[in-house]
Amino acid sequence: MKAVGLYKYLPITNEESLVDVEVEQGNPTGHDLLIRVQAVSVNPVDTKVRAPKDKEEEKPKILGFDASGIVEEVGEECSLFKKGDKVYYAGSIGRQGTNSEYHLVDERIVGRKPENLSFAEAAAMPLTTLTAWEGLFQRLHVQEGESILIINGGGGVGSIAIQLAKQAGLTVIATSSRIETSEWCKGLGADFIINHYESMEEQLKEHGMESVDNIFCLHSTDKHWKEMSKVIRPQGKICSIVENEEPIDLKLLQDKSISFFWEFMFTRPLYETDDMVDQHHILNKVGEELEKGNLQHTLQETISPINAENMRQAHGKVEKGKMIGKIVVEGWGQ
Repeated sequence: MKAVGLYKYLPITNEESLVDVEVEQGNPTGHDLLIRVQAVSVNPVDTKVRAPKDKEEEKPKILGFDASGIVEEVGEECSLFKKGDKVYYAGSIGRQGTNSEYHLVDERIVGRKPENLSFAEAAAMPLTTLTAWEGLFQRLHVQEGESILIINGGGGVGSIAIQLAKQAGLTVIATSSRIETSEWCKGLGADFIINHYESMEEQLKEHGMESVDNIFCLHSTDKHWKEMSKVIRPQGKICSIVENEEPIDLKLLQDKSISFFWEFMFTRPLYETDDMVDQHHILNKVGEELEKGNLQHTLQETISPINAENMRQAHGKVEKGKMIGKIVVEGWGQ
């Protein structure tokens, strides 16, 4: 079957960074579904896995996490889906990726594709939705009436986190540094916007706020750490999805008794935790809200078909760090 993979970890401008390959199609066993992939989206994690490093693969490594498609076959232990079902999911970092015509995935991390979304629109949602949901409701445990600062509101995770937080009854402050991104965040429901390249403490004061109850950091934990420690209220909560490059000074949180959480959407599938089926339930619940019109998809750009050239283009756009919403690569052409 067709796939897009890599043998060498190279800059995305190198034509060998992602290449068209032919690989064997797998057979589903246990809880696995075999999905006929219709569309995939590119996330920052894709570019981080692909980033230059001093190693080579003997067999092609297939990247890709987000996908939407059609169930082709099911394993003998499957009970949630059947052949022909339309699905969307974010996959596992511990397995071969979705950038292939057919893909094996555990049904417990797969959701039913929202009926009102195209395959491209659906493929834009799973990874960011699961990250936002887990971060807000299972790490921060946000409550109605609280405030939340979402750093990098216009990115993929921020775009769904703003909507989910607003729907949950929070006052939402999103950060943005560009006019078009600010307008996007406002359109998604953010109560007001501040610039993460300027003093967030001073900007919050201008809006009559001394502190915030929660912070969801979706951009440079290192860069924003000191500022976050200043603006979080005593006994508040901070959750980050961005790994640190430098040691984090946890003492800055001590006198306020601040709780700090990491959110890594792949934890459940990677370790096959007892509650990994929660991701199935989250995707189904969010799918229902999308169908009702209570949430909107975050797809902003589609490229077609799925091949190495177009995947390199999509990776390049994501690496620039200027994305608003999500980018999807769709279809396999002839």
